[in-house]
Amino acid sequence: MRWRLFAAGIGTLLGFAAGGLTAGELKVGAAASKLAADDAMVIGGSIGPGKAKGQEGELRASAVVIQDPQGAKVVLVECDVLMVERDVLDSAAKRIAEATGAPFDNVLINATHTHHAPTTVTVHGYQRDEGFAKQVGDRAVEAAVAADRRLAPASMSFRLGEESSVGRNSRLLLANGMIFWVGAQDDVVRPTGPFDPELPVWAFRRPDGSLEALLFNHSTHTIGARTPGLRSPGFYGLAAQELEKELGGTALFFEGASGSTHNLELKADEMTLRIKNAVRAALAKAEPKAVDRVRGLRKEVVVKVRDFDEAREDAAVAAYEAHKVKDAKNAQFVIDTFRDMRRGLASKRGEERKTWVQAVRIGEFAVVGVPAEFFTVLGQDIKRRSPFRYTYVFELANDYIGYTPDRKAFDLGGYQTWTGFHSYTAPGTGEMLAEEALGLLKTLHDEP
Repeated sequence: MRWRLFAAGIGTLLGFAAGGLTAGELKVGAAASKLAADDAMVIGGSIGPGKAKGQEGELRASAVVIQDPQGAKVVLVECDVLMVERDVLDSAAKRIAEATGAPFDNVLINATHTHHAPTTVTVHGYQRDEGFAKQVGDRAVEAAVAADRRLAPASMSFRLGEESSVGRNSRLLLANGMIFWVGAQDDVVRPTGPFDPELPVWAFRRPDGSLEALLFNHSTHTIGARTPGLRSPGFYGLAAQELEKELGGTALFFEGASGSTHNLELKADEMTLRIKNAVRAALAKAEPKAVDRVRGLRKEVVVKVRDFDEAREDAAVAAYEAHKVKDAKNAQFVIDTFRDMRRGLASKRGEERKTWVQAVRIGEFAVVGVPAEFFTVLGQDIKRRSPFRYTYVFELANDYIGYTPDRKAFDLGGYQTWTGFHSYTAPGTGEMLAEEALGLLKTLHDEP
């Protein structure tokens, strides 16, 4: 009798840890909410204001809610826009927390960084569309609430896949010592940093085997519409939505550390196909993973607007445009746009701004949310040094503070380091964010 009671107790504990039926279950729900856009809206993602006529795929906010056997929840939301600042996302996360019961620290909202959606930030030569930015926050809440309502028993499987062909390190050293941005590549010497091919894939399935949610993460700039000139979620978003139609459930893409990586050769149709194939290949080999607990931590950190030398900054932009851009009118437009941005930042030198770093634990997995176009080398540093076996970085999460290069990249120069609304934090900010993220990961990992 005693042995039977002991065995029953151990079985209960094991079922609890694995999300079984005895003492609690892993529950998951996922949903998406469409963003409304029209041809009159300014498209973000270029140096000047863009316009689109028509749309392919959907622009949307998509959410997954994961509840562990003890009843704790985390909420992950991705939005098909370039990036969003914390005034919008703080409000959305607080409303999600109130509506779902997930703590504010457990809510992560990420932008997929599509360059083919209406602008949600003031950067380069265009302003934030206030109405559209507010809609993004509202739809994020709507998707999360709908996902929470779908909470039901589920199991999780995972596979670390790979896709090494849709992007590359795009900060290429040129023969004259400059760093490539746009233009011909006939004088390229070598890449100046790494490319991260990792493509983690998570699948959440109902007891009947049906797919509730499919998540994947990859690290290349989301530039590329299947049909140029249309609004689009970009090749990652198109891949997610096509996989969703083919497999069922809700598919979510979370942008990785891609501040220094772009596609330089392929068309969006081919990129979409390659991502779909890579996700499918990983999904076919995914193995069950228990989720015993979920938890998130946020930390508010301070970043500073860098000091800069106007003459030196102006010379760097002008020299690159003279070297690579043959159209004098376009070159002058870029030079003037950067001058305007620096004028807007001139009085803000040394100004402090508060932003977020976040870590979320999902069983033996951890995801890190950083508020920037994060250089790949910094994302890989977090992965290598994390105490978790599986750690992945979601950039442009919870806020937007521009590009954050590593110190070596600042020394090399190039577009991502030229001062402007797209890149204004001081050197060392990227390393600071990485250290703060690692501190949060250690806390989550070491908790009893």
